[in-house]
Amino acid sequence: MSYDTQIPQAPQVAMRNGLGTAALILGIIGTLSGLIPLFFWLAGILGVIALILGLVGRGRVKRGEANNKGATTTGAILGLAALILSVVGAVITFTAVSDAVDEIDKSIKESAPKDPSGGKAAKSLAAGDTSVYEDIKVSVSEAKPYKPSEFTDLTEGNKAYQVTVVIENGGKEKFDAALVTLSARAGKDGVTAEQIFDGKVGAGFSGSILPGKKSTVVYAFEVPKGAKDLAVEVSPGLEHEAAQWELKVG
Repeated sequence: MSYDTQIPQAPQVAMRNGLGTAALILGIIGTLSGLIPLFFWLAGILGVIALILGLVGRGRVKRGEANNKGATTTGAILGLAALILSVVGAVITFTAVSDAVDEIDKSIKESAPKDPSGGKAAKSLAAGDTSVYEDIKVSVSEAKPYKPSEFTDLTEGNKAYQVTVVIENGGKEKFDAALVTLSARAGKDGVTAEQIFDGKVGAGFSGSILPGKKSTVVYAFEVPKGAKDLAVEVSPGLEHEAAQWELKVG
């Protein structure tokens, strides 16, 4: 009697290649994201995940649970590359933003009046000093006694003083002088010094000043009795900060 002997075959183990495949896909996407400006954050996230999945996948390959060693290794390498590109992209982006902010701050500072004394003096300027802007220069002379016309009535005890204001256009475009405004305060209490309009003075600046040209206007103010100083403030327009001159009177 004969018997057929059959040896049972060991069941085949299903390969667990999912992690390696996922690492490869995420590594590719992460690396491509790192090459695109402003997508460094996505490259960093995908790079971390791809690297972790790739390393775990390699562990499966070593244990014989997976057989996609090439895909797993490539995914881990691409994950690392995505991380490096992420760091580089972040540095470039933050540097560009910082440079842009510095340029904005620089342009704002350049449009403000420059202190002719180099920033060592007080905020106010003295007679004859020049307030320098990016495109124009403004200067105010010393205050001189002024004789109003016979049709101008001053308050009893008050005196009239005149100042000469000069604006020089050092820019490349014409300057709209009609936007220039001027005011004054007198004495230690800062009482408003009323501007005098008598046909000889008071018209103010008008029209435009061409590049390389100057415009000169004389203003006169009624100064209260006993005042020893006159603060004259000139505002060249909306794009320029006002500057102030402290002048001696009396």
